[in-house]
Amino acid sequence: MPELPEVEVVRAGLHPVVAGAVVSAVDVLDQRSLKRHRGPSDDFVDRLVGGTIDSAVRRGKFLWFPFEPAEPHEHPLALVAHLGMSGQVLLRSRDADPDRLMRIRLDVESPSHGAVRLAFVDQRIFGSMALDETVPTLDGRAAGFAGARLLGSEADAEAVSDSRAPGRATPEPDVAGTDDDPAAWVRRVPQQVSHIARDPLDPAFDEPRVLTRLLARRTGVKRALLDQGLLSGVGNIYADESLWAARVHPEQPTETFSTARARVLLAEIRVVLLKALGEGGTSFDAQYVNVNGQSGYFSHSLAAYGQQGRPCPRCGTPIVREAFMNRSSHFCPRCQRVRTS
Repeated sequence: MPELPEVEVVRAGLHPVVAGAVVSAVDVLDQRSLKRHRGPSDDFVDRLVGGTIDSAVRRGKFLWFPFEPAEPHEHPLALVAHLGMSGQVLLRSRDADPDRLMRIRLDVESPSHGAVRLAFVDQRIFGSMALDETVPTLDGRAAGFAGARLLGSEADAEAVSDSRAPGRATPEPDVAGTDDDPAAWVRRVPQQVSHIARDPLDPAFDEPRVLTRLLARRTGVKRALLDQGLLSGVGNIYADESLWAARVHPEQPTETFSTARARVLLAEIRVVLLKALGEGGTSFDAQYVNVNGQSGYFSHSLAAYGQQGRPCPRCGTPIVREAFMNRSSHFCPRCQRVRTS
């Protein structure tokens, strides 16, 4: 399943093409891919055609396109792409052979790339597209990452890694097109995404508040990390990698954490996410590809996830795999012991 780094790779790849693009045609090839759209397919098509896409925006694992319809609408709109387990948004030329699992086709006229096709491809059909009304962000900050820049350069990773030293504050990534952008859509989020918390790489991420909420939980720490209402963007793969990096057992009770230890864990999450971004994301599932159909390759750098039976890169003890919430957890039984306090 795509996680934050994979979706950010897609978002940054789409932005230069879709920003300012006018939608010229829409074809819904599978009605099931509109399951989150409030209305029939005709409504989806009619409101999109002739409208203009403002940008490509991401919060956590969620992707959307602020949208100006040709006909005025009572509330600002966005085209939300729920990628689900296997959804992809691919860039294609108009004369390309149709993708076998394409569910929705959008033809756009891009200011920079001319006639382009956006293909929403989804094998398992857990994902969808939907037009949704947007609401102001509660904190008045930018709703998510926008702009053409791909987050995750080596400089970003080094800066966040340096922040783990005692007394260092975690730097805010330099994200183009966010808080200083005068466009109204910057500070609006689709209603379907408004309940999703900010991710640890977001400049508006409220670390003290998240730490307070995390330490107030009475659950295993991995369950807390996967709660998209607490912090977004961390899925099963990156939870395992971050917990390994912080030497924390997935079932460590959150109430046993000190603030300092929880802060270290958040710092490790940032490092892991930025490293994955720099390497293109994971590619365990052949269904995941970026906008050009190329797979990520962060899977070559994983320390814990999927490494069961192999030696821990830190101590040499074999990594173990245990069942977890219909998934699996991967950890080192020596480096990541449950602590009593």
